[in-house]
Amino acid sequence: MNKRLDRKFDRRIVPWLFGIWLFAFIDRSNIGNAKIVGLTDELGITQGTGYNVALLVFYILYILVDVPSNWIVKKVKAGIYLPLLITGWGIVSTCMGFTKSLGGLIAARLFLGGFEGGLLGGIVVYLAMFYPRHQMLRRIGYFYCAAPLSGAFGGLLATGLAEISYGGYNRWPWIFFSKLSNSMPYRMLTARAVEGIVTILFGILCFFMMPHTPADAKFLSDEEREAALERMRLDSHGATVTGDVNEERFEWHWVKMALRAPQTWFCCFIWFFLLVSLYSYSIFLPTIISGLGYRATTAQLFTVPPNMAAFFVVLGSSFLSDRIKARGPIMATALIVAIAGYTMLLASKENSVRYGGTFLVAVGIFPCSAMIMGWMSNNLAPYYVRATGVGFLIAFANCAAFPATFIYLAKDAPNYVLGHSVSLGSLILCWVTVCLQMLYCRWENRKRDRGERDARLTETSTYYLGHRHPSFRYTL
Repeated sequence: MNKRLDRKFDRRIVPWLFGIWLFAFIDRSNIGNAKIVGLTDELGITQGTGYNVALLVFYILYILVDVPSNWIVKKVKAGIYLPLLITGWGIVSTCMGFTKSLGGLIAARLFLGGFEGGLLGGIVVYLAMFYPRHQMLRRIGYFYCAAPLSGAFGGLLATGLAEISYGGYNRWPWIFFSKLSNSMPYRMLTARAVEGIVTILFGILCFFMMPHTPADAKFLSDEEREAALERMRLDSHGATVTGDVNEERFEWHWVKMALRAPQTWFCCFIWFFLLVSLYSYSIFLPTIISGLGYRATTAQLFTVPPNMAAFFVVLGSSFLSDRIKARGPIMATALIVAIAGYTMLLASKENSVRYGGTFLVAVGIFPCSAMIMGWMSNNLAPYYVRATGVGFLIAFANCAAFPATFIYLAKDAPNYVLGHSVSLGSLILCWVTVCLQMLYCRWENRKRDRGERDARLTETSTYYLGHRHPSFRYTL
């Protein structure tokens, strides 16, 4: 029965989440592709930090909406709320291509962050409604591998779209466009439709295809629906008395529990340090490759292989993580690989070696980002504790965007020593914090194994224990 449920959920849920995240990362990162084909020249922001400010403002609303957005996912219904977000940012991304000033670019990026802010946390808590804890990481890998794939696909797409000049819009705006015009030739219509219009249409389609919860899944029989709820109750190991998330109610007790949990803070600092590298890498990879001496079109194409390598590693590491039921050991190993990549970028003067370093960075950091989301979700329960913790994790960690968007500056071209050095240092701190969390989780599990947390059963109602229940074990 479990395998039958997994197959049905994998077919009916995961493909839509993959598509949502693919379009999200393309729309978020395509500004990096637009930069090297004329965006900064045309908007007059080649010098100074105007471009970096435009990158930064994306994260203001993105950070502010994370926690409250996770609280309302269940209230609004996930099958409505998540498609609403993707449709909204598709419209905003389309409008970005029409901007003629830095102010317009900043406004569009601000609204884009508002729509995307609730997405990642919403997807994670949505998956946690359907899958047991140690089947989560594989599904997170299924959708999160769209992030490096978007870097590959976005690079190929940008290479073609950036050759278009029509109607006063030269090269870079076409990376954002999706508006149709009856006066344009067919090939121009197709180019404009590639990103924005497809994103909007995909969002509308999701309204009709995504179930809200297992209890609301019309594609399940009554027997399957009951089994799906029961396996979620058993998987909670005392953290909740029901398997139906619809029966859980919001209380501030759950918010306090999430914010007081040591694993929340460990994960927040782990992801903060990781995102300093990940965000700067995702946005500045075309710029970094241009700094190696390649012209714009070649630089776009050269972003594809590292991202494709990361795509396969995210999938493989996610399968392995669920098989061994551990997150930390894989993260620690991957971080060492990424550290080696930045060392190559800093130490070598050979372009071929430095380009090889971008591969190691990609295959090291992208899997870790998927791991930390699964690790946090696994170690917080029930629903509103998890929703608060995951939302706070994303909000806190995305503050890394503030330094990340200002470490690759035009004046540091072509070697970008500052950017590579900061990224390297942040990954070393990330590795240390991962090791500390593994030690904490092992220490706490051993205390529960010895019965040293059993007193909690008499201190308060077991309903309010959540992940603090003596039967609950943390994932390493």
